[in-house]
Amino acid sequence: MTLVTEFAVPGLTDAEFVPFQRLIHQRAGIVLSDAKRALLVGRLARRMRELGLTSFSAYYAAVQAGGQAEMTRLLDAICTNETHFFREGAQFDLLRDRVCSEWLGDEEAGRRSRTIKVWSAACSTGEEPHSIAMVLEDRLGRLGWGIDILATDLSTKVLSQASAGVWRADRAAPIPEHYLKSYMLKGVGPEAGKVKAGAQIRSRIRFAQVNLREADTAGWPGRERFDAIFVRNVLIYFDAPTRHDVLRRLVNHLSPGGYLFLGHAEGMAGAHLPLKSVMPAVYRLVPATEGRAA
Repeated sequence: MTLVTEFAVPGLTDAEFVPFQRLIHQRAGIVLSDAKRALLVGRLARRMRELGLTSFSAYYAAVQAGGQAEMTRLLDAICTNETHFFREGAQFDLLRDRVCSEWLGDEEAGRRSRTIKVWSAACSTGEEPHSIAMVLEDRLGRLGWGIDILATDLSTKVLSQASAGVWRADRAAPIPEHYLKSYMLKGVGPEAGKVKAGAQIRSRIRFAQVNLREADTAGWPGRERFDAIFVRNVLIYFDAPTRHDVLRRLVNHLSPGGYLFLGHAEGMAGAHLPLKSVMPAVYRLVPATEGRAA
């Protein structure tokens, strides 16, 4: 008979917590307040169990010695990946009705090409970029437009899920019925109880790991410009200097007249960027002569 020893989660002292706070902020820009101490303990306990480590100082040493691989595991563990299809629906209504109509009008007037580029900059498990793909496919793709969506996240774990394009069937509840019928597949047999994004929209999306804090990482989109960037519900984890720095970098990747979509709890206060408010948490890059957001 083999005895199974229960893993006892060790306590996290101040002397152990502070180095993790500094490291995570330095590498990911994420601020872990003291209120997040229990979250860190819970998120790291499983990995410590796998490694047979009995203290957080020992795990910190393992991260330092383990190179990028263990750092990636640490960041995967602490990232919160809450999302759903068509989250903040008013923004998708704006994309469908106003923004797509504007792009169609600009193309007809010869002011733009028939290719749309969008960046979903914190895509989590993929519901956001696939929601974007459904809207753009329905409005523009069926008219022969090119659609190129870059979906990125810090977490390699959620990127793997996102690129698979498979979810529990109940996750599809927010998808409007006509999109669901046109672009999603219902699982049968061993895949019953699941839905999968159809090839038509999966082909519109490419995935890459990007650390929004580090513009020199491999997945960062170089000199690409985007007609719209979605960076929703991630800036809230940054302190003000990091948030403003990330916003400046993202705005540098917007095409003239491009749209920036933030989370409903996020804003541009103090960033001083050439953006005009379109609706709450949505901004448009405009010439300086047209004014800036407050």
